[in-house]
Amino acid sequence: MSLRPLILLSLFSLLVACGSDAPKPQPPTPGPAPQQAQKKAKASAELGPLPTYQRELSGTLQGVPAGAEVELALLVIDEKDRPQLLLASSNLIGTNQVLPFRLRFNPESFPVGARVELRGRASQSGQLILHLPAQMITQPTTQALGQLQFVKAP
Repeated sequence: MSLRPLILLSLFSLLVACGSDAPKPQPPTPGPAPQQAQKKAKASAELGPLPTYQRELSGTLQGVPAGAEVELALLVIDEKDRPQLLLASSNLIGTNQVLPFRLRFNPESFPVGARVELRGRASQSGQLILHLPAQMITQPTTQALGQLQFVKAP
């Protein structure tokens, strides 16, 4: 058998494969994103007892509307007010009531002499609606921060 028919057959097969209809993209459904956020929030709420090698920041958040996705982060901040390192994070879902939080971190990763802040934001339908004024964290110890108030995002 000569090589020419084999090459033509291969090229024809390649053209047929490339010329088929592409799968139609599915329209985005609004359901999965909130479900994922709720799963993350439930996982961060069910932490269990505090291990001896970790420390914890705890308190309550006020002013978060029901269904809002809340993100808290413990960050190392540079001199230009930019986040440089994420030490810990947590996701919660607002309930339109006081929202308790617990944020665990490794005290060994806490940099000596650096500025560390707890920051937070709340979004609804993907849009930023509230933010938490930065809370300075000076020691890598377990701390109860009390009630923290969210304010409208600029």
